[in-house]
Amino acid sequence: MTQSEASTLAIVGGGPAGLMAAEVARAAGLEVDLYEAKGSVGRKFLIAGKGGLNLTHSEPMPGFAARYREREAEVAAWLRDFGPQSLRDWARGLGVETFVGSSGRVFPLDLKAAPLLRGWVRRLRDQGVRFHVHHRWLGWDDAGALRFATPDGERSLEAGATVLALGGGSWPELGSDGAWQSALHERGIDVAPLQPSNCGFDIDWSAHFAQRHAGAPLKPIVAHWRDAHGRERSLQGECVLTGTGIEGSLIYALSAELREAIARDGSTTLRLDLAPGREREALRDALAQPSRRSFSERLRRQTGLGGAKAALVRETLGAERIADPDAVADAIKRLPLTLLRPRPIEEAISSAGGVRLEALNDASMLETMPGTFCAGEMLDWEAPTGGYLLTACFASGYRAGRGAVEWLRKDIPVGFS
Repeated sequence: MTQSEASTLAIVGGGPAGLMAAEVARAAGLEVDLYEAKGSVGRKFLIAGKGGLNLTHSEPMPGFAARYREREAEVAAWLRDFGPQSLRDWARGLGVETFVGSSGRVFPLDLKAAPLLRGWVRRLRDQGVRFHVHHRWLGWDDAGALRFATPDGERSLEAGATVLALGGGSWPELGSDGAWQSALHERGIDVAPLQPSNCGFDIDWSAHFAQRHAGAPLKPIVAHWRDAHGRERSLQGECVLTGTGIEGSLIYALSAELREAIARDGSTTLRLDLAPGREREALRDALAQPSRRSFSERLRRQTGLGGAKAALVRETLGAERIADPDAVADAIKRLPLTLLRPRPIEEAISSAGGVRLEALNDASMLETMPGTFCAGEMLDWEAPTGGYLLTACFASGYRAGRGAVEWLRKDIPVGFS
């Protein structure tokens, strides 16, 4: 390895984690080369911001950190270095002001991802970060050099340190295809299987119901379920019926618990309150009033439920039980949906699993591969949507970048408190 190579940081992956690691390392004076499999960086970031870039969330600590469930302690450490306010300040440095929405979510004033990404990449280029697109990482050769497939054939290169920020397994067409797992397995790195997160779930709808009501929103509703400890839990929100089941923000918020329940029990039951704020007995009394109208019309007139909600009640009870006021009132307040399986990881917003955090030291360096750091969604953590995903990606990239700086300088212990 030449003197130049020994002082160079190679970053593999051009998402937020990789770009943040590049910014931290370049600001510290390192030579930085960033390699991206696609023709441009930040593709998933752009798609995530297509409907309005939810950059972070205003929820205060420790509630914010608790969103990372069993990885709360580890991610909280990242957030102490680079948390939600740091992210907003960083965006301001790129000329992008942010605001807090009514839900507590934080957005750029123009709601767009593209201007922020363009400004960021421009600044990184101006600072001297070298970008290499159409470089798909293949692992390491026998000498430990990084291997890449390029338009000009396979290429190997050496660097003083490496940050791997290769993404998870969701949205593979944008680059996060999880293909890196085999290379890490070959090196004995402990990798938890990738699983869908923030995803929809399959339900065995009738063909008629699926055809008629796919795409219909359900709002407002309250979801009721039992957590892993058997405790009754509830959450209000919105979701959407699909041809195969159910998805949407409310379902995504519960996806980790629902996925784990299905893995444990083979399926799980989610109960929906279709009429929040209405008492069961009042609904039952209204439904008991004599009427010659059709079920759908009677339900609409006497309870205010129509469209997809009425169809859900009919789908659940069947034709024989819809005349029973007690059964209908029970279904409205606790409609049971049997979730059979999560949707495929390719359809999920994000993924769970990845390089186990126990395989890393406090600086995000692989314990068994000194000088190799990991960041972003390829690590074994997950979070709900709402800005929590992006914040942890940025924060993990910041920590990996700092770790690489310390490693190459060799003048500070590699690790953080």
